[in-house]
Amino acid sequence: MADPLIGEPLALDLLNTRPRDGDQLADPAALRRWLELQEARGLLEVPAVTGPAELTAVREVRELAVVAVGRVRRGEPVPGAVLDALNARLLAAPLVGELLPGPAGPVYRLRRTGPASARLAGELAEAVAELVTGGEVLAAVRDCAAEDCALMFVPANPRRRWCSPATCGNRARVARHYRRRREGS
Repeated sequence: MADPLIGEPLALDLLNTRPRDGDQLADPAALRRWLELQEARGLLEVPAVTGPAELTAVREVRELAVVAVGRVRRGEPVPGAVLDALNARLLAAPLVGELLPGPAGPVYRLRRTGPASARLAGELAEAVAELVTGGEVLAAVRDCAAEDCALMFVPANPRRRWCSPATCGNRARVARHYRRRREGS
């Protein structure tokens, strides 16, 4: 299975862990790898332990995101049960403010409370909430033009057609080349 596509808004990166050829969050080790990629981007903090509870929590939020993002993109209302479930993830790990000592005086920061799985689910539920309520970003989301790809992206260039020019784009160009050669001979 290919490496996860990252670099999109966090909620899209989460959705993109479900390519057509399998689940990139198949086990706790795969989840940890994905979380480390997100941590390198500064988007998430990797919990000390990444076990079955965290995997279950992330997969549950991902399934809620599939419904919520899909419905909003089609201009349909998000079912109340999905909103309630996302809200439950947010409420299970509320944001609290705290003052910490800093080199030039106290520093104020927000952090989530609760068990690691709840904090992780809360962060991801927040990313989904931001995506489905952020009209401009969601309106810009595109599906990959490759027939065998289920990934989504926000194009930096309006001509971008594939989730990854190096994978889907290259496969499409190679297929087009072979089709032309077959038709020409």
